[in-house]
Amino acid sequence: MSERGGPEFTVVIPSRDRPAQLERCLEALTGLETPRERFEVVVVDDGSRASYGEIVARRQGQINVRLLRREGGGPGLARNTGAAEARGRFLALTDDDCAPAPDWLERLGETLRRQPEALAGGRTVNVLPQNVYSEASQELLSYLYAYYHGRQHGMRFFASCNFALSARLFQESGGFHARFRLAGGEDRDFCERWTAAGRPSLYVEDAVVYHAHALTLARFLRQHYTYGRGAWHFHQARAERGRGGVKIEPLSFLTGMLAHPFRARVLRPLTVSALMGGSVAMNALGYFRERFGAHPK
Repeated sequence: MSERGGPEFTVVIPSRDRPAQLERCLEALTGLETPRERFEVVVVDDGSRASYGEIVARRQGQINVRLLRREGGGPGLARNTGAAEARGRFLALTDDDCAPAPDWLERLGETLRRQPEALAGGRTVNVLPQNVYSEASQELLSYLYAYYHGRQHGMRFFASCNFALSARLFQESGGFHARFRLAGGEDRDFCERWTAAGRPSLYVEDAVVYHAHALTLARFLRQHYTYGRGAWHFHQARAERGRGGVKIEPLSFLTGMLAHPFRARVLRPLTVSALMGGSVAMNALGYFRERFGAHPK
């Protein structure tokens, strides 16, 4: 239990129009090794067309779960909504298409009890290796983790499908920025602000969530186009904070990315490498779409 009498953890899950994925995520959470009284789950419906009420109600006898609803705004603001209602000492964030491993909260808890001022980020594992688009998306994330966690970089980056931190410090940090209305960039922005404040970030490799995001070529390209749109907002927010303009990564970043699938154990390294290259192009298209598009003041 937390020092204030509530659960130790609040798990926040944003979701929009993905009932089957949410069902699997909640099923995984019922299998956590963490005793039921030590965690709660807050599902935030971000404007779905159909109600999640029945899905959540079926799990209420197995775990302590609540459903909140907001009329859209994106996953970042949905997470803020869940965090504002959290009763736990720590927040643990995941997505509706993720299934946390049974010891997920135990591993995050071990780290945060030792260093409660830290941001603890876990490992994401693709469970659809036969889907080359899902595999490429996962390998890109794996490459970014290795790149940004290197000694030469001051910034640390964790995807918001698998990180945990003090609920109090999340609020003091301002949560996720309201300018991020799509999935992409809000976690990068949060991590940059966290690092700039001098707070530690710790990689907890054995805190695993299993990611099942089935992609087609069109969905893969759209995903990275959307990430590019988020990247523009990230750079704008960074400039507004006086953190400098756009930082262009060196050529070695791109060549390392394209070589990464051949070093990793993937089924089709050449195809994955080509898709990762395509993701860069789509990211650029999304970035310039936001850069030269019209935006409300």
